[in-house]
Amino acid sequence: MTIYRERLWASPWVFISTALVIPASLLVFLPINFFVGVVVSIALYAACVVVLVATSPLIEVTSDHLSAGSATLPLAFAGEAKGFEGEEATLERGQRLDARAWLLIRGWVSSVVTVQVTDANDPTPYWLVSTRRPGELIRALAEAKAQQLRS
Repeated sequence: MTIYRERLWASPWVFISTALVIPASLLVFLPINFFVGVVVSIALYAACVVVLVATSPLIEVTSDHLSAGSATLPLAFAGEAKGFEGEEATLERGQRLDARAWLLIRGWVSSVVTVQVTDANDPTPYWLVSTRRPGELIRALAEAKAQQLRS
């Protein structure tokens, strides 16, 4: 059962800034052929949009695991979760970052959540995950762990 689900879509400004591929490709292809220039510029922008949408990772908390992108952490090994926003999130992604941490960071999402890994055999001390809703993700993890304890 899914308790929390979030797709880390690119922000609108990413799609807008990616549109700069249109005038750049027009600049290159218009001198060759007007029709080719227009078609190539539209196709390149469409390809950029498809890549941004297709590569947007999913964060999901179920009754037995946390998934972030392609990685899965069983809740049995998920420790304390903490959310960070603003300057604190910047510090977590930078100066306080442990090089052994597992990361799912997107530049267009400013807040992050750290989830401690309690598996003694795992060299990863914690996960650092970008999220637009850190409070909801932390509550979902707590709720999923509580459900596991009850069953």
